[in-house]
Amino acid sequence: MEPRIQYTKASDGVSIAYATLGEGPSIVFSTRAWGDVHTYTTVEFFRPYFSRLASRGWRTVFYDGRGNGSSQRDVADVGLDARTLDLAAITETIGQDRFAVCGSQSGGPAAIVYAVRHPERLTHLVLANTSARGSDYQESTPTLRVARDLRHIAEDQWEFYTLALANAMTGFSDIETAGRLALAIRAGISPKNWVADRDGFQEIDLEGMLSSISVPTLVIHDRADTVGDFSALTTKLASRIPDARFVATDDAPRAIDEFLREGGEPQANAPGTLPSGTAIILFTDIADSTALTERLGDAAFRDKARELDEALRRAITSNGGTAIDGKLLGDGVLATFGAAREAIAAALACENAATATELGLHIGLHAGDVIREENNVYGGAVNIASRISELAAPGEVLVSRTVADLARTSAGVTFEDRGDHELKGIDGSVRVFAVRAD
Repeated sequence: MEPRIQYTKASDGVSIAYATLGEGPSIVFSTRAWGDVHTYTTVEFFRPYFSRLASRGWRTVFYDGRGNGSSQRDVADVGLDARTLDLAAITETIGQDRFAVCGSQSGGPAAIVYAVRHPERLTHLVLANTSARGSDYQESTPTLRVARDLRHIAEDQWEFYTLALANAMTGFSDIETAGRLALAIRAGISPKNWVADRDGFQEIDLEGMLSSISVPTLVIHDRADTVGDFSALTTKLASRIPDARFVATDDAPRAIDEFLREGGEPQANAPGTLPSGTAIILFTDIADSTALTERLGDAAFRDKARELDEALRRAITSNGGTAIDGKLLGDGVLATFGAAREAIAAALACENAATATELGLHIGLHAGDVIREENNVYGGAVNIASRISELAAPGEVLVSRTVADLARTSAGVTFEDRGDHELKGIDGSVRVFAVRAD
């Protein structure tokens, strides 16, 4: 999903680039070191929460801070006060009186300052893998210590510095990915602005401000973060904020979603509020996941599976679908659509995503009535979609006759008849077709 970049101005006249994904109540993300719009659109290494939360019924708003990405570069001040002006400018632009703010990694301090200064605007505050003290944050992991300890060569040897930093972020295990990441860093921020930002960040100390946070707050130790282990940092932060909740998780978007929903479901585009009725059902599952785990190892397989899961959700959301998170599907994703052509477009995009991650994917589609309860869908049509996906070989998309008939003149594809099949647990046979992109 490619967000559309827009612009607003901070109160001191600096132009700030921002983007949104999804519809519903807003979550505004305080930007990180080299800009969230920039990293989202240029490098796959980062795994931002934006698209995952957008698929769950939230409007995610993210931006490039002054001095980096697509925002105004020729600025003299990139310190915390200026960063807070950027965040305030975005919150005035989104058109909602109240919203949540999330600060992860180096975006945390600006989120803390905004929460203390504008508690009446916030429904919730989320802080993930961050700290109230810049020196604590930059000391917390080997990666960040590399960034700090090599700071003296950053301006003179910018390419070497960014390669060293990128290699630390990727665990010194993937030279190709580190090279792409280093290039993205250099494109996102100048060495002068980077040094000014890091020097200013080192001096941040907001610990005296934490007791003044009055909005509901969730502090997350995101264990999936490849930068390093932030467990000590986040537990310390949670202990200083009144009534803050702490969670350690491998699925930060789900934890954020559950925390924000405690006061009630989102009022727009929430998966749990969609009505029961007829839907196009997309069912995917990773092929031979057990064998892949044995061959790749647990950690490598889970990294690839997590990367694919995020890509599938982007494909689903960008084609008008809703991922159903209430189903426990193992390595699969279930989604519903209002139109067959959208579901087929999403299925083909899912297959392309699987190819890019070198994982095989079983994909099946069916149409029929479903019953929705909270964020689950039930019914015989769901079961048929699942069984059709089991028939699909990796690299192909199979659909029922119902879907083929609905999309025959609108989806821009052709259908290859695969005959009737007896499906486990389903009475009678089901005729199945393979999708062929024109």
